[in-house]
Amino acid sequence: MIRSMKRYFLSLYFLIILSGGISGFLQAQSSVTIYSIKGPSGVGMIRLFEQPPQVPGITIKVEALAQADLMAARFIAGDAKVGILPANVAAKLAASGKPLQVAAVLGTGMLSLLTSDPGVQRIEDLKGKQVEVAGQGATPDYVFRRILRFKGLNPDKDLILSYALAYPEIAQSLIAGRISTALLPEPFATMARSGKGSLRPVSDIQAEWVKAGGSGNYPMTVLVVDANFAASRPEVIRAILESVKTSIAWVIAHPAEAGDLVEKHQLGLRAPVVKAAIPQSNYGFIPALEARPALESLFTAFLEFSPVSIGGVLPGSSFYLEW
Repeated sequence: MIRSMKRYFLSLYFLIILSGGISGFLQAQSSVTIYSIKGPSGVGMIRLFEQPPQVPGITIKVEALAQADLMAARFIAGDAKVGILPANVAAKLAASGKPLQVAAVLGTGMLSLLTSDPGVQRIEDLKGKQVEVAGQGATPDYVFRRILRFKGLNPDKDLILSYALAYPEIAQSLIAGRISTALLPEPFATMARSGKGSLRPVSDIQAEWVKAGGSGNYPMTVLVVDANFAASRPEVIRAILESVKTSIAWVIAHPAEAGDLVEKHQLGLRAPVVKAAIPQSNYGFIPALEARPALESLFTAFLEFSPVSIGGVLPGSSFYLEW
């Protein structure tokens, strides 16, 4: 009798555990979150906050995280299935064994080298100067280092590259005159120029990248997916990608309305700044296979200066989602 009762309760225990596992699995399969990032990276996806993709039988929502390292942590933990990341972070996670694939590039080069120093008329004039650079160890840093080398400057000896300030602080410091020269992305370049009319661009960073050996415009932001989820639910991934593509096209065509939504959904940017910056921001949607040459060109620059920043090797073909 006692033995039978033990068997009964043991069977019941495993049934409960199994049921919970099945329930959790079904719940995971019936909902997915698209993770965006607050700030300029999330602007292109802003319409999804109002109109998320519709797929029968699945609930899709959009959430903005504060910064890229929080997004990376979600993918490392296996909690995120779709989200945006800097290209090098995506490559590094994939190299570490995470099943990540790039689905599309959502934004390309949008950097400006701004100065109020009359002695700086061209990049070569930066010798002996200090330049505040947005994002140590990120795309702006290594793109700029490649350009400096091409111009005959040693980025570690011929000038001082400073990484002390966050993006908004760089813009404010340029406006206040606390620094005279900086490399920064949109919308912060537009913010700085709007606040101080004497600031001017030094050359065209995107064009200089190509002269320095880059392939086309360098990717700034990529949409990545969990490879296992993409393989099991391709119809969901296709719906998400089409919605992201539509959102970006809408943002480009409606900068004022997009700015209002960015402020409404608290992405950390004011509507007038977003409206003014969108025309200079190079938002777009480039499928992964089409974007691969530009991505590999950028990854090569990372390998030159810091191989560990992309995991030490160029990602293989499986890194690029075919859809």
